[in-house]
Amino acid sequence: MTSKRNAFYAQSGGVTAVINASACGVIETARRHKERIGKLYAGRNGIIGALTEDLIDTSRESPRAIAALKHTPGGAFGSCRYKLKGLEENRLQYERLLAVFRAHNIGYFFYNGGGDSADTCLKVSQLGETLGYPIQAIHVPKTVDNDLALTDCCPGFGSVAKYVAVSIKEAALDVVSMAKTSTKVFVMEVMGRHAGWIAAAAGLAQAQESDAPHIILFPEIVFHQPAFLNKVKASIDRCGYCVIVVSEGVRRADGQFLAEAGTRDAFGHAQLGGVAPFIANLVKANLNYKYHWTVADYLQRSARHIASKLDVVQSYAVGKAAVELALKGHNAVMPTIVRKSDQPYKWGIGVARLADVANQEKSLPRDFISADGFGITAKARRYLAPLIQGEDYPPYKNGMPQYVVLKNAAVPKKLTIDFKV
Repeated sequence: MTSKRNAFYAQSGGVTAVINASACGVIETARRHKERIGKLYAGRNGIIGALTEDLIDTSRESPRAIAALKHTPGGAFGSCRYKLKGLEENRLQYERLLAVFRAHNIGYFFYNGGGDSADTCLKVSQLGETLGYPIQAIHVPKTVDNDLALTDCCPGFGSVAKYVAVSIKEAALDVVSMAKTSTKVFVMEVMGRHAGWIAAAAGLAQAQESDAPHIILFPEIVFHQPAFLNKVKASIDRCGYCVIVVSEGVRRADGQFLAEAGTRDAFGHAQLGGVAPFIANLVKANLNYKYHWTVADYLQRSARHIASKLDVVQSYAVGKAAVELALKGHNAVMPTIVRKSDQPYKWGIGVARLADVANQEKSLPRDFISADGFGITAKARRYLAPLIQGEDYPPYKNGMPQYVVLKNAAVPKKLTIDFKV
């Protein structure tokens, strides 16, 4: 084995408007350390690319193309929802990873994702001890849900927070202008299975008490139908209309999601199936108000045109830090964002052990939610407000944003046996 080893980078889970900024941070930093790192390969469609030996040679991309990743949404190399089982459950999986790493002299593993991805990264880091192959695995944090432990905020969240707050502010102006004779209730569903960070961010649109959103429904607060309907009626009596933001993970007292589809995703999570129409129809059936509803869905996490500048900067910073941590000899860790002060907002980069991050979820604190359970507190505003600051527009041409599409040239395979996932 030569002293200069290659690196592997992959994207995992739901992508964000700024995950490619982290990719840019990883690749540009690795290129600045050619004396220590050989080539940087990307996995096509996440960890699946490693298992199937479907690698991408990022050295075939120009510096200009890599730099353009900073303003390009989506996952430039393809992502996946695929969780490695424990070594004792599927040793063959790990032996395959080891074979691919050996064949391509990979000694650095950078995995860009959320909590489940941190678990995958931790398991890969254990290859060195368990199967006798030295590999340094560093997790690059990312998730719009903002629920990773031990980091003040998660890259990807600031941009979705900005999109949701701006969208609800603009939609509310539309609703109030038509409320006299038309729609009185508008419901927007946002992401957030167990944590209400995104829903809370919508509260930044409210400059005064009468402003929208009038009601926010959080996963952390058990849904109580009578209290909710009373709040809707009171809002319309006071303001003439009611704007509601609901997190997809809102639950009943028995713990069941309001809108559970009855199926599971690749990580074993319950598939959620449209809480916005459920809430809207509940209002119609009980209060007979005219309504409209929408599901922000992929729009909220792909809206690079309105990304938070701070989010872009932090996303790049954790990618850069991941490579620097690996070069310093770290393994099984994740760079974190450390808040040093709220006003003025100051931050830095820290480090956390993956054993303390994997499979953990950070919920919205109760003191971030108003006493009645339908809004956010001043403390929540102090936390959230800095994260949506600044604009970082992509370049435009003929009225359309210009995003890069990489060559994604395949690395020739060296193994003769295919692997099915």
